[in-house]
Amino acid sequence: MFEVKNVNYIGENEQAIREVRDTVFIQEQSIDPDIEFDGLDESAVHAIVYSNAQPVGTGRILDDGHIGRIAILKAFRGQGLGSKIVLSLIDEAANKGYPRVYLGSQKHAIDFYTKLGFQPFGDEFMEAGIPHLSMEKQLNN
Repeated sequence: MFEVKNVNYIGENEQAIREVRDTVFIQEQSIDPDIEFDGLDESAVHAIVYSNAQPVGTGRILDDGHIGRIAILKAFRGQGLGSKIVLSLIDEAANKGYPRVYLGSQKHAIDFYTKLGFQPFGDEFMEAGIPHLSMEKQLNN
């Protein structure tokens, strides 16, 4: 059984978020911790997915509608948890009246976001040494 919660970046939430992102982005993808933890977490709304009370995935949305830092622990991938996180963050944006949400998708994840209604825009760019493409989804408010 999985549970997704939208939370602030405080207390035990911060620890859970940092553990998942450290494992996925810093250890697996070798992203510099200074890039990964960019000082924007305190102002973001975060989604955390739990399995048996253990955090296994996370993502965030900034107050301008920018979704990012979607991470699922390796043992839990392929079970639709990334979609649950993104949809939870889209709901958060819709509830706040945002006209759109947008993100920078790693190239391998473009199809994932397309299936969730995102459309690519702009040119490919590099972030943390990884090719990305900007994508957006208009919200009907």
